[in-house]
Formats: sequence, C-alpha cells, structure tokens
Amino acid sequence: MGFPAVIAMAMLSAVEAQPKVELAVQKVAMGDYEVVENWPRPLPDTDLSHAGWTWGSGAGVLAETPDKVWVAQRGEIQLPPGATPWICPCLLNPRRTNTGRRPYSGKGYTYEMRRHHLVFAVDRNGNTIEEWLQHDRLLAPPRGSGLGEVGRGPHKLLINPYDPQKHIWIVDDDQHIINIFTNRGVLLRTMGERGVPGRGPNNFNRPTDIAWLPDGTFFVADGYAGTRVAKFNRDGKFLMDWGRPPVDPDNPGPYEFWSVHSIGISRDRRLFVADREHHRMQVFDENGKFLEMWPTGHDSAVLAHIVTEDDYIWVADWTTDRLVKYDLNGRYILDMGGHGPQPGQFDGVHQISVDQDRNLYVTEVANDRSQKFRPKPDADPAKIVGPMVGGWPASAK
Repeated sequence: MGFPAVIAMAMLSAVEAQPKVELAVQKVAMGDYEVVENWPRPLPDTDLSHAGWTWGSGAGVLAETPDKVWVAQRGEIQLPPGATPWICPCLLNPRRTNTGRRPYSGKGYTYEMRRHHLVFAVDRNGNTIEEWLQHDRLLAPPRGSGLGEVGRGPHKLLINPYDPQKHIWIVDDDQHIINIFTNRGVLLRTMGERGVPGRGPNNFNRPTDIAWLPDGTFFVADGYAGTRVAKFNRDGKFLMDWGRPPVDPDNPGPYEFWSVHSIGISRDRRLFVADREHHRMQVFDENGKFLEMWPTGHDSAVLAHIVTEDDYIWVADWTTDRLVKYDLNGRYILDMGGHGPQPGQFDGVHQISVDQDRNLYVTEVANDRSQKFRPKPDADPAKIVGPMVGGWPASAK
C-alpha cells in the first residue's frame, strides 16, 4: 500500500472515530397516521439570527384552523458545531433540552439557551405567519426586568372554543398567572398575581390548564401546587373551588389531588380532571360534585388529555409516551406512539390538538419539538382523534 493510501485511510479512521453529534433520522409508524415532514419550518430571522440555534421545549400547540396553528415553546437551544440546522435537540448526541431551569441530571446546562420565539403561528406547511416577539420578556422575564422571577415560559396555550373573537389564553405556571390576549397579541388581562402563589379568588399556585362551558364559564386546573379546580364565570369572577392535598398519601380519596395537570369537559358537561401523580382521572359535575374516578395506568403520568365530540378521551401518558384512547367510563380502547426521539415517537407530549381536516398535532416538553400527523388515506376513523368538544374556535365576527 502506497504512502498516500495510508494517509487517506488514517484520515478516514480519524473522522470515523470522532463522536457523532446527532442521530440519523428514521421515521417511525404512528398508528393510522403518517408524520408530516419538515413541520414546522425554520423560524425567520426577524430580530436575531438563528444560525446555530434550534427549537426549545414544547409547551403548547393549538390548531385554530389547518392554516393557523399556534405553537408555544420555552425558547431556543444552541446547537453544537457540526449539527444539522434546525435538527430536533432530542436527536443530538448527547441530547439537549430546556424543559425547565436545569436538565434532569441536576447539573448545570453546558450549552446556551435563549428565551426567544416563545409564541408563534404557522400555516399548514409550517411557515411562520405570526410571531409574538414583543411578549418574549413578558412570558419569560429575565432577572432585573422588574417583571418578577425568571419564568421558564408558557405552560399551555388555549382558545375558548366558544369565543368568536378567538382570544389567546397563555397559562404560566412559574409566574402563577394566566395572560389573556387578543388573537393579534394585545394583552387584555392578567389573572392572578405575578410571582405570588396562593389559593383564593385572585391567586393561583402553578396553574396548568383551562376548560370552558358553552356559556363561557371556565375551570382552571390549579395545578402543580394548588391541588384544586377553580371555577369562574365568563367575566372571570371567581365562583368556587374544590380539591385538597391527600390526607393519606398512600390512599388518596376523592377530591384529593397531586398535580392537577390537565382538564377537559364532555358534551354532557362532566369535568375530567387528570390527577397526574395519583395516576387517575377524577370526574365531577360542573358544580364540583364528585362522580367517579378511574385509573390511567400503573405509574402513568398524564400530561394532557382532550375529550372529543364522539365521547372519547385521548390521554398523553408520559410514562409510556403513548396516546391512549378511553371511553368516558375509563374503558381502554387503544393506544399508539411510543418513547423515543425519532419522528413518530414521543417524550413528554404536553398538549394535543386536532384541526378541521383531522390532522393531529402534539408538542413535546422533553423532546423539545412539535409534530404534525395526517391520517393515512386508508385510516380507520375509530383509530384517529375526533374533533374536540366544542369543535374548533368559532369564526370571528
């Protein structure tokens, strides 16, 4: 073997010996759905360059229409040298995340993050059509801003399906508030007291989710620390609440919560409340009367659920990273998905949404991304997620 060939082989071996900074992308089957590739598309360089940056932890996704899908994330993550632009942080090796203030290891982050592009909207192809950069500091205030402690960003983004004006509600658990905006981003009202946890008519303790009745009455899941459901009239006047920590943690009873993380309402006005750390669903009437409870699986951790017009509940379970379909009595029907970083896999589905074309959207808190799925041409209607109760946000007048 000649000297040039030896040099070439040595150089090739050196390249192969270098650790790869990302995993190869391999699409994974996801039930009767197929992954929509390259959705969403890269964010625009409106005020900052995105060279060397990618998505952050997914907090919320809400399909207003197939051509207007809202996404809330907890900022952006710096990519390592050599990484593919806009690759999901979950596919990096080692993976990166900004799901909270610190990684799960408990050690400090070794890479940069920035609280940027916390809320934006995209069309059916994933192109950005709206961005709320003006609210980045409000939704995740930096230290010294005078806006309270450093927040990690939005927890969920919601629209009352019965509201013709399509106001945007952003739940902020870290700051103990709910911000209400017009559909174009004008702040109308803040419920709760920024940075002040509490229980009562004017305070929350790490709220997580909201559900509405047709008359505008709404219920707040409150929350990580509040261990209650709070009821308000359409004008935001406090009406009542219920819930408490367990007296016996090993044998929690009705009304006793540990992380009230998600809430939904059926067509017959029953409230389905995800009691996450107790691995169960508690069911109440609209006045807080306990009706029943049923398990969501051994060691399950329900991050999100929706109740559909065809009287089923779809649950996102972080323990198995599967979407699970139940009937309204808690009877298991089917599940799909699974744990992993690849398209079609999940890690911490934090919100679920469906559009008028029956496309499915999820956002992932630990995989740091949002995904869109379309039903396969031969999809079984029983195996795809139906319209949410209340349908989609009403058309603006």
